[in-house]
Amino acid sequence: MLDWFRQASVAVAVTVAVSIVSDPQIALAKPGFPANTNIYSIAELPVTKTEQAGKLLLSDSPEMVPDDGIMYQDTVSGDVRLFFHHVNATKELKKIVVLLVNESDTAADVVVNQYGLGGPSLDYLAVGKLAQLNYLNQEEVELIEVPAGGTALLEPVLNQTVIAPDALVNGIYDFHTKTPVRVVTMMLPVEADPAEFVKLARVLPADSQRLRGTFPGRDRLIVPNEAYHSVNQGVVAITLADHKLDTYVSGIDATDGSATLNYGNYGVMYKVFLPTAFEQKYAVYLNPRGGEYAGALKVKYRHQQETTIGTPADKLFFGSKTVKDVAHIGDYAGGQSLWLTFSPPGASNLPVKIILAPAAK
Repeated sequence: MLDWFRQASVAVAVTVAVSIVSDPQIALAKPGFPANTNIYSIAELPVTKTEQAGKLLLSDSPEMVPDDGIMYQDTVSGDVRLFFHHVNATKELKKIVVLLVNESDTAADVVVNQYGLGGPSLDYLAVGKLAQLNYLNQEEVELIEVPAGGTALLEPVLNQTVIAPDALVNGIYDFHTKTPVRVVTMMLPVEADPAEFVKLARVLPADSQRLRGTFPGRDRLIVPNEAYHSVNQGVVAITLADHKLDTYVSGIDATDGSATLNYGNYGVMYKVFLPTAFEQKYAVYLNPRGGEYAGALKVKYRHQQETTIGTPADKLFFGSKTVKDVAHIGDYAGGQSLWLTFSPPGASNLPVKIILAPAAK
């Protein structure tokens, strides 16, 4: 799994950034955002939001990992997504792994059906963006057998990857298991055996952000209440991950039983369907509202055309010190099926707005 990721040193940030913008599947941004639009007062498009089945395991606390130990763990079954985002905050070389522990008396078949990995790198925005691009572009299915009373690595290459001080690793893994397994994210010495290390490893205290836990509803469906009419409605927006119009998911930190909130909805996959009026061509943009942002979107158009688009596509990130930046996702014919897959990228700032506008003539 992920042979390209096999490396023993920190990736050079410039190299990561170049690989992102040179990917042939990523459409380049182009101008056309309606002139004279007041970015501060765009009308909100009424939508219905529905949380869908599945669990989200979030492991992002402590984000800056100060010592060897377990960052997060929980025993789960069914459809699961793991989002982990950790920095080696020690002065030594380390490795960060995800171990599957089967404490039952029957073998567990874990089917990994989508995944993306970014890093290790000192460029945190590049890591978060690359993890999303790899996740959205990945189509392989992997089977991991975890023996009864035994363990297996969710991503074996991480056990061979050295994480330098201050380097970040970000992973997004979707999997299914009928047999309950304990999912453990942990940092440990480079030469340590994860299966042995976990037996004595302590759970590290959460940091002040407390971004870890198990959350219901790993996917969120967003559907406007009525079809968008570009001629009549002009420029409108759908706000995501602001905790006002779009609330954060709440869950439980399984390490201590406390309630927790996923500030930013990291790891939640949004499926956004955009019904539109016929004979009205329109444009779609992504607008970061919280600061520096580097991510990706998957677009499915007319039920078959799928494209992964960097947000932004022509550079690593945007949104620094301004809320006026927009990334052009594309122009589309009205009345045709259009789906967007969006998720808050690691290391980026939220919220964002998906903006619909009449297409430039």
